Amino acid sequence: MPEYEFREMYVPRGVSRKDAARLLTDEAEYGHWELDRLRLYPDGSRRVRLRRRIIRQLRATW
Repeated sequence: MPEYEFREMYVPRGVSRKDAARLLTDEAEYGHWELDRLRLYPDGSRRVRLRRRIIRQLRATW
């Protein structure tokens, strides 16, 4: 079962949909994050949860 780390982000209501998409695209491209959950509130603000897989390195035994 893969392990993930999570990051919470808050996007205020004044941010356009296009700008929010650009922000999330940058996080995905440069930080290797993927969208886990997005909640849109009635006032237009968004709460976003991103996730990325934790890759554990095994120690080599000689």
